[in-house]
Amino acid sequence: MPVAVIFIVFIIGLLIAIPVSIMLGIAAVLPGAFDPSFTVGAKYLIRAMFGGLDSFPLLAVPMFVLSGILMAKGGISRRIFDVFAFFFGKLMAGMPCAVIVTCLFYGAISGSAPATVAAVGSMTVPILIGLGYDKVFVTSIVAVAGGLGVIIPPSIPFIMYGMASGASVSDLFLAGILPGILISVLLMLYVIYHCRRYGEDREKINSEVSKLHEKGLFRVLKESFFAILSPVIILGCIYSGVASPTEAAVISVFYALIVSLFIYKSIRFADIRGILVEAVRTFSPILFILAASTAFSRVLTLMQVPQTVSAFILSHFSNSVVILLVINLFLLIVGMVMDTTPAILILTPILLPVVEAIGMNPVQFGVIMVVNLAIGFVTPPIGVNLFVASSLTDVPVMQIAKKAMPMIGFFLAALLLITFVPAVSLLLL
Repeated sequence: MPVAVIFIVFIIGLLIAIPVSIMLGIAAVLPGAFDPSFTVGAKYLIRAMFGGLDSFPLLAVPMFVLSGILMAKGGISRRIFDVFAFFFGKLMAGMPCAVIVTCLFYGAISGSAPATVAAVGSMTVPILIGLGYDKVFVTSIVAVAGGLGVIIPPSIPFIMYGMASGASVSDLFLAGILPGILISVLLMLYVIYHCRRYGEDREKINSEVSKLHEKGLFRVLKESFFAILSPVIILGCIYSGVASPTEAAVISVFYALIVSLFIYKSIRFADIRGILVEAVRTFSPILFILAASTAFSRVLTLMQVPQTVSAFILSHFSNSVVILLVINLFLLIVGMVMDTTPAILILTPILLPVVEAIGMNPVQFGVIMVVNLAIGFVTPPIGVNLFVASSLTDVPVMQIAKKAMPMIGFFLAALLLITFVPAVSLLLL
């Protein structure tokens, strides 16, 4: 059965709203169903699905999901925001910049873009609206800055890419630090320009920030100490060699639980069951997608799709710059219509041989892929971050997307730097 037909059926299924996991399963069985000579049967596909889930690094994903939910319910994001509002609040665009840096820090806890938008946005959006900022502008900041949640380590998409490519997850985490900081700086430059052009209500802002300054720096840091310490512990365990990313994810769960229950006392034992249920509901769809995409990727490998695509691109484009631009454009389009997990698991085996053929480090390509797909979080029609942010403020998705376009432009500028300046990703390795 031609590969093009399989992909056409897959795309049609997505367009008519069949769940991604089901469509991946259907696409995986199509070659065997219509071509008796194709040796892959149902038993092989089932073994491939279970084999895809039998992975130690994969255990980090549900643990980071649970950790992120615990920290959101425990009010840790609010305490992180207070610290940055204390330092930035009196500066031009200081409060929106504090939101961006809070997203950066919370991303280093949750590893998830939608979780970052939900946790930081539910707390900061009402504050900024109360300070006189435009509701759509504030919502778009949170939606775009939430994309930092999958770039700054620990990152669930980096774990998925590591599984699909064989690259070191620890190296991928290190490689995401500078790109995450670069993007956050560019976003802050834009919000400074926006606030200079449209103005701020400095009286309200100074009144709010003065409340923090009345507490004093020592008290603010004391109240936020354990919140700020959480990413330090998680990443410190990984890079000091004390724990693997999976083990660090488990440590983050216990740390979040202890801090929320006994130090901040922001959740009760009775709340734990609901948090566990929410974590299971969040992770289960990822699990089904992962199993089905593993089977689908095995079928594509047996049909020699990666080799075919690699040969096609390398024969039609001889210039490495053009090849990288074509791949980036393709990934941007994919990010608009497909969720991150299946996109990474399906496309990594196809595109990795191409970039390796032109001499690119697989770790750098992992960062490029994740940044591309992070942009997809804030671009219609899928744009998960847009829908999460819209649910927080009732601002229509398209209004948020329109307001976010200049910030997406800065995201794209960072993507070009990451693509053509390897040191941005690889300097810390």
